[in-house]
Amino acid sequence: MTMPVSDMIQLAAYAAALILISPLVGRYLQATLAPAHTRFNIVERAIYGVCGVDETREQNWKQYLSALLLVNFGGFLLLLAILLFQDHLPMNPASLPGLSWHLAFNTAISFVTNTNWQSYSGESTMSVFSQMCGLTVQNFLSPATAIAVVLTLIRGFARRESKVLGNFYVDMTRSVLWVLLPIAMVFALVLVWQGVPQNFDASVTATTLEGVQQNIATGPVASQEAIKMLGTNGGGFFNANSAHPYENPTALSNFFQMVSIFLIPAGLCFAFGRMVGDRRQGWALLAAMTLIFVVMTAVVLVAEQQAHPGFQALGVDQAASLTQAGGNMEGKETRFGISAPALFAAVTTAASCGAVNAMHDSFLPLGGMVPMVLIQLGEVVFGGVGTGLYTMLIFAIMAVFIAGLMIGRTPEYLGKKIQAYEMKMTAIAILVTPTLVLAGTAIAVMLDVGKAGMANPGAHGFSEILYAFSSAANNNGSAFAGLSANTPFYNSMLAVAMWFGRFAMIVPILAVAGSLARKQRLESNAGTMPTHGPMFIGLLVAVVVLVGVLNYVPALALGPVIEHLQLFAK
Repeated sequence: MTMPVSDMIQLAAYAAALILISPLVGRYLQATLAPAHTRFNIVERAIYGVCGVDETREQNWKQYLSALLLVNFGGFLLLLAILLFQDHLPMNPASLPGLSWHLAFNTAISFVTNTNWQSYSGESTMSVFSQMCGLTVQNFLSPATAIAVVLTLIRGFARRESKVLGNFYVDMTRSVLWVLLPIAMVFALVLVWQGVPQNFDASVTATTLEGVQQNIATGPVASQEAIKMLGTNGGGFFNANSAHPYENPTALSNFFQMVSIFLIPAGLCFAFGRMVGDRRQGWALLAAMTLIFVVMTAVVLVAEQQAHPGFQALGVDQAASLTQAGGNMEGKETRFGISAPALFAAVTTAASCGAVNAMHDSFLPLGGMVPMVLIQLGEVVFGGVGTGLYTMLIFAIMAVFIAGLMIGRTPEYLGKKIQAYEMKMTAIAILVTPTLVLAGTAIAVMLDVGKAGMANPGAHGFSEILYAFSSAANNNGSAFAGLSANTPFYNSMLAVAMWFGRFAMIVPILAVAGSLARKQRLESNAGTMPTHGPMFIGLLVAVVVLVGVLNYVPALALGPVIEHLQLFAK
C-alpha cells in the first residue's frame, strides 16, 4: 500500500513550516543564550539578587551538576507537597482531595523529569492550584534544565582549555525568561483564538442531544497546553489529552501544536551550528534527524491506512463504513481523521513530548510499533527541548569514534579528540535507558502485580508494558492507553525509571562536556573526517538505528512484530 497524496501534502507542509521557522528560532536562541554576560540587566539581576546567585561566577561540571540536582530535587519536594495537600490549598473549586502517596510520588517525579506520565484523569484529580502552581511551573523548569545541559555540551566543544562550563542558575533563568515564557504566552493566545478555554471555573453545564445535563470541566487550559507542547512536556489538562476538544479543538490548532513540538528542538540545531562557529554542523544533525523522522512517519501513515483484519471479515461495504474508507479509525477523533493522528503520533514520540490526539493502543501493530521505536531510539529525532540535541551529539561522538577505528586515526569531533574517557561516558549515557526499559519490563511481566495491569493478553499486553517503560525511561510520557498503571507497583517502578532515565544520563553528558572543554581545539587538516557531509550524516543515522535495533529487537519481536504476524495471518 502506498501513502495517499493527502498524507504526502500534509507531511510536506509540516516539513516546510519547520524549515521556514526553525532557523529564525535558532538565531534567537543563539543571541539570547550564548552571551557570557547578562544582557537584560535589570530583570535578570533582580532575579539573581533575590535568589542570591552570583551571575559572574562560572562552574565546573561537578558544580554545575550539583546545582542542577539541587534545583530539581527541591522542585520535586515542593510539587510532592502540593499534590499531597491540594485539598488544603486555594483554587480548588471542585473540592478535589489530595493524591495518594504513590500517585503523588509518580506525578511529581514525572513532571520534574519532563516526562509528564499521567496515571490519573487530570480534570477529576488536579485542582486549579495544582495545575497552575505545581505542574505548569515544572513544565517550564524541566525543559529549561535540559537547555542548560545542552549549552554545557556546546561550550565543551566551543571552548579551549577551560575548566568551567557556565552557570546553571543563569542558563536556566535565561531559558525560562527569554525563551520559554514569551513564546508560550504568544502560543497560548493562539490557542485561545482557536477555542481553547482559559478561565478559573470548575465546569460548564451543557445539554446533550438526548436532553441530559452534562458538566464539563474547564480551567486554565490554554496556558498549560502552550508550554506542554513548546517544552515537549506532554502532560494534558484533561485525561484525553490533545484528543479533547478543549485542548485541541480544530485542525488548525492540531497543526500548530505539531509545529510547536519541534520548534525549539529544531531551532537548537541551528543555534548549535552558530555557537560552534560552523553552521554546517547544525544542518548535518538536522538532516540526520529529518531523514529518520520522514522514514518512520511514512511507515505509520501507510500502516494506519490499512483496514483492520477483523473488519475485513465483515465485508467490504461494512468495513469501509466502520474504518473510514478502508483505514484504521479505531481510537481516533473524527475531526482529525486517520493521517493527522498518525503524523501526530510520530511527532510526539520523536520528541520527548508524550501528548497524544489518538490512542496508540488502537493503532495496528506496525503503526503502534513506530511510536515505540522512535522513543526507544533515545528520542534523538529532534527529541525533547535540549535532550534531543545533547543525545544526538552523544551519538555523533560514537559515530566519529567508529569512523576513527575504521581508518586507523584518533577520532575528532569539532576539533576535539575523542578519547577513552569520553567513550566510557558515552557508553554509559547510551546504555542507561535500555537497561531501565528492559529490566523494568522483565520485572513487570514476571510478577502478578505487573501482569494485573494488562488490559489485553498475549503480545499486545506485552507491548503495553514495554511501551510504558520505554516512555518512562526515555522521559516521553505517552502511553498505549491500555495499561492500568495507577497502582503502587507501577507508580513506583515507573517513577524510578523516569528519575534515573533523566539524571543518570545527564551525569555522563556533563562529564563529557567538562572533559571536552579542558582540551585544546585542533584545526582541521587533510586527514580530518568532515562531519557535515552526506557520508557523516549516513554514518550517524546508521549508528542511531543500529544501537536501537541491537537493544530492542528481541523485545519488539515479542510484542508488535508477533502481534502483526498473528493478526494478518488470520
